[in-house]
Amino acid sequence: MLAYLARRVVYTVPILFGVSLVCFALVHIAPGDPLVSVLPPDASVELQRMLRTLYGFDRSYPEQFVRWLWRAFHGDLGTSIATGRPVTGEVMKAVGFTLRLSVLATAIGFFFGCLFGFVAGYFRDSLVDRAASALSVLGVSVPHYWLGMVLVIIFSSVLGWLPPTGAGDEGGPWDSFRHMILPAVTMSVIPMGIVARTVRALVADILAQEFVVGLRAKGLTDLGIFRHVVKNAAPTALAVMGLQLGYLLGGSILIETVFSWPGTGFLLNAAIFQRDLPLLQGTILVLALFFVILNLLVDVVQTSLDPRIQRS
Repeated sequence: MLAYLARRVVYTVPILFGVSLVCFALVHIAPGDPLVSVLPPDASVELQRMLRTLYGFDRSYPEQFVRWLWRAFHGDLGTSIATGRPVTGEVMKAVGFTLRLSVLATAIGFFFGCLFGFVAGYFRDSLVDRAASALSVLGVSVPHYWLGMVLVIIFSSVLGWLPPTGAGDEGGPWDSFRHMILPAVTMSVIPMGIVARTVRALVADILAQEFVVGLRAKGLTDLGIFRHVVKNAAPTALAVMGLQLGYLLGGSILIETVFSWPGTGFLLNAAIFQRDLPLLQGTILVLALFFVILNLLVDVVQTSLDPRIQRS
């Protein structure tokens, strides 16, 4: 197991290098001047040259990439062009907000996804199975941003139960939690559908196996059989949900924009429109690092829960 973990840690190095290289290349080949957000329209040539030297844009692309990668290795992601603040502080603050929202959305999606999946798999080919499967397909198919706007209209504008936007940190923990409900529910819909379909297939397959027939023949109750089904389905379900948490961390840009949630998605959206290259590169690199670490943790947890998996 230790040898496997060591190999996985070593494998993360070329993955992160490739992600940083692709990120650097994509943001630099995009059209537009990265200093347009800070340069006045009547900026002199001397001022433009000075700012390009300050941010390192006067150097060749390979040299810029090597310098940026070396600083990132030491924890320095540069300085934001738009705000003038260190990128590392901006990104880590946004990661905290996104992590809170993603964990809550993951918990909601995992709970209801497992509930619908177990019910559909246990009563397979019944009306309950069709209804639960239809809900899971609907959850995967509904666009996030559209659902978010509908929830804001219903629960904020019409009913007035929940705040529509912002993080609500000034009002204490309860106010912050109320601000998290709508975006978290919106984010949880797709993971809920994916987990429900996965668990439904797992439960249906486990119930059709011979050991379950043997347990029924020995007179084991439905509750006892349910426990065996849960133990066999849990490793795969947890692995799927762990990967969904990684996708939520990096793919929440539309949700956070709709709800003005100050996370990494909102930060990426602002960096894209302002063409803030240091902020854009730093955010993507940190999200990629989180996703790689999360994949490693999912493998470790799945291996510890499922004795059928042997990693050496």
